[in-house]
Amino acid sequence: MGTAVRLHLTVVAVVLFAVTFASVRACPPSDLAALLAIKAALHEPHLGIFNTWTGTDCCHNWHGISCDPETGRVADINLRGEAEDPIYEKNHRTGYMTGTISPAICRLTRLSSLTIADWKGITSEIPKCITTLPYLRIFDLIGNKISGEIPSSIGRLHLLTVLNFADNLISGPIPTSLTSLSSLMHLDLRNNKISGELPRDFSRLGMLSRALLSRNFIGGTIPSSISQIYCLADLDLSLNQISGPIPPTIGKMAVLATLNLDSNKISGRIPPSLLVSGISDLNLSKNFLDGIIPDVFGPRSYFTVIDLSFNKLRGNIPKSMISASYIGHLDLSHNHLCGRIPAGSPFDHLEASSFAYNDCLCGKPLKTC
Repeated sequence: MGTAVRLHLTVVAVVLFAVTFASVRACPPSDLAALLAIKAALHEPHLGIFNTWTGTDCCHNWHGISCDPETGRVADINLRGEAEDPIYEKNHRTGYMTGTISPAICRLTRLSSLTIADWKGITSEIPKCITTLPYLRIFDLIGNKISGEIPSSIGRLHLLTVLNFADNLISGPIPTSLTSLSSLMHLDLRNNKISGELPRDFSRLGMLSRALLSRNFIGGTIPSSISQIYCLADLDLSLNQISGPIPPTIGKMAVLATLNLDSNKISGRIPPSLLVSGISDLNLSKNFLDGIIPDVFGPRSYFTVIDLSFNKLRGNIPKSMISASYIGHLDLSHNHLCGRIPAGSPFDHLEASSFAYNDCLCGKPLKTC
């Protein structure tokens, strides 16, 4: 074979490789069509974020779109109405978007991250077909007006690590299949209209570190199985309609640091284990807790916040509180406590409002006994 022929074949091979390389990494027509359908269902009048969604290569310079470098398929949609991005600084405003989330999004079968957050005006329900996306790891719709129920088959998203539907209008119960999300680490359903009870088998969410479910209409009791989630550090069930006692085993959780149960209908006594645990932010206010405050505080008791106000607690303030390693903010107001307020830390830096509206407390910072 002559030199000229070999040179010609080499050039052809390089051209073919370049075309193949570019085609793999360019936006496939199916993904392009899906993105254009998503764009058509949304209206963003102020920032012009969809002005970049032009041409045939969605993998380059399309705002909020990233592709897998190996397959060329769309892997990430990241559209945030509040973000540190020049487009927001230039316009001196956060985003506002109306419209709906098109079911065409389900045609992006290699999608691993879906964030359409903080646009305030996006309505409609969550497309049920979203649970057919096998690679989805992050699903974030916070800060919109999404309504309807969480898809009942949400548990099919086995790789999901982040599920954030906070600050929407989602109603109905938490699907039983949700506890099948064995990789889930962050669950945020705050400020919706979710009702029903917490799943009894919550412990199946073995990787969960944050469970934020406040400001809903969740009822029933706290499942004791929650205490079996070893990684759980932040549990917020406040501003719901939860009743019954606090499971004592919650105070024995290894890494739980924040427990917010305020503004519910919780009754019974305060488990002593909560006061000698690793919990540093404890809010049990505005419930129906009764009995005495357990006199078990010690060196393991470290609280930046402990709020027991607006309950039916009686008896004396435990003297062991002065042996706690630290108590920052303490609120015991609006109970039926009586007797002398102990002297020393933390009581020497607290104001009278921390003890107001009890039956017969006395001593600094209240009136003398």
